[in-house]
Amino acid sequence: MANQSSRLDQVFSALADPTRRAIVMRLCSGEASVGELADPFDMALPSFMKHIHVLETSGLLLSEKSGRVRTCRLSPDALLGAEDWFQQQRATWEARLDRFEAYVIKLNKQRAAAKRPSRATKRKGSE
Repeated sequence: MANQSSRLDQVFSALADPTRRAIVMRLCSGEASVGELADPFDMALPSFMKHIHVLETSGLLLSEKSGRVRTCRLSPDALLGAEDWFQQQRATWEARLDRFEAYVIKLNKQRAAAKRPSRATKRKGSE
């Protein structure tokens, strides 16, 4: 569990940066060289490579070097842990909201019942 949590922390940390999210979005349309990925960003290549390294460490990106060109591709399996976490959170919060809704409905019924005069009260007033 601790290892899975650590991997999840790495994925969320990697995706916390807008540059890295942009890289991931670009790789959704297919593999690309580091040069192609770095082109839209106004930063030195060593700085850009730090982003690539973070994405590789998190497991979101795989790269391989052929000659002088490093090609990167997305590794979507790394997102499975995050997807599972989101589904668990969604289930937890939906259950909480369902219980809250039931509680509010119960309160509203109790308030409505308290505001309605009883039949005995109606009879006394009509005499």
